Amino acid sequence: MASAKLTTFSSHWIANNSFSPRRRSSPRRLSLPIHASSYQHELVQTAKSIASPGRGILAIDESNATCGKRLASIGLDNTEVNRQAYRQLLLTTPGLGEYISGAILFEETLYQSTTDGKKFVDCLRNENIVPGIKVDKGLVPLPGSNNESWCQGLDGLASRSAEYYKQGARFAKWRTVVSIPCGPSALAVKEAAWGLARYAAISQDNGLVPIVEPEILLDGDHPIERTLEVAEKVWSEVFFYLAENNVIFEGILLKPSMVTPGAEHKEKASPETIAKHTLTMLRRRVPPAVPGIMFLSGGQSEVEATLNLNAMNQSPNPWHVSFSYARALQNTVLKTWQGHPENVEAAQKALLVRAKANSLAQLGRYSAEGENEEAKKGMFVKGYTY
Repeated sequence: MASAKLTTFSSHWIANNSFSPRRRSSPRRLSLPIHASSYQHELVQTAKSIASPGRGILAIDESNATCGKRLASIGLDNTEVNRQAYRQLLLTTPGLGEYISGAILFEETLYQSTTDGKKFVDCLRNENIVPGIKVDKGLVPLPGSNNESWCQGLDGLASRSAEYYKQGARFAKWRTVVSIPCGPSALAVKEAAWGLARYAAISQDNGLVPIVEPEILLDGDHPIERTLEVAEKVWSEVFFYLAENNVIFEGILLKPSMVTPGAEHKEKASPETIAKHTLTMLRRRVPPAVPGIMFLSGGQSEVEATLNLNAMNQSPNPWHVSFSYARALQNTVLKTWQGHPENVEAAQKALLVRAKANSLAQLGRYSAEGENEEAKKGMFVKGYTY
């Protein structure tokens, strides 16, 4: 653990003319000490480890309710035993660490073990995969907005994060959303950005690399140009407040949406068009100090998400451009497993197929040749919640 470092910043205090006998020729500067996180070196190393060539993040942080919907799709009840069995299938896949550098877990999973008593956290470590944890408490209506949401979970976050670190987690995830059909309102954008910044600062203070995720939902019939406009506004606000909260940029990861047309737009964009607009947004808004961009799939089909990622890696980028997929890694796996023990090996092989495909996409070497029809099916759900 690195020792605490001391830095300074300057605040401008301008005299209020109604109380001052004369106007000051220049503002007065006041330097105040700011303590950087005592985990600074570890945070930077963790972020670099996750943003390593040819690897990305497996997101299995669905809430128990959402996991229950996944299990129901193959005829299984939403019980802890069934959730454990499915997560064990994923987290004990031999060779997964070749393609996966981090795994985002739900709180229940962080504390679970395999049926033979091995902690899931240790299963990940054995594969050189960094354990992560979902720390937000979900979306609730935002009063005063246009039917928009805000993300709760800041209360008690510091103590929870400290406990997650003790349990073995080394990075965190906080998902908030922005809806284009609902505006988005200035209030919703500011609330999303401020909440992400406070979460990021608290996470770093407790040794967790924060994944910063303002998801711009696919809902709507807007063109790709409108998505780009909103994405630039959102990320501008996010980085303003990250800086205001003294977040260490080298110790964070981003989880943005790709810049695509709305899911109901009449024209579908090519991977090359999506890559062009997405990279334009990132270059305009994201400092090169940030080590990794780990895209969410957001309801794209498995193949779509991989093709789009591949298109973004056809030339060098200032950051590691990779994936943090849930459905786009798990859909075929779940359907292969069907809840039957005899299908576990086949399901794990299906996971490796998808993980390897996205690993190749991170390196810019993926081809969709030979992909099955199931992997090409879209998974967009209007108003999707975790």
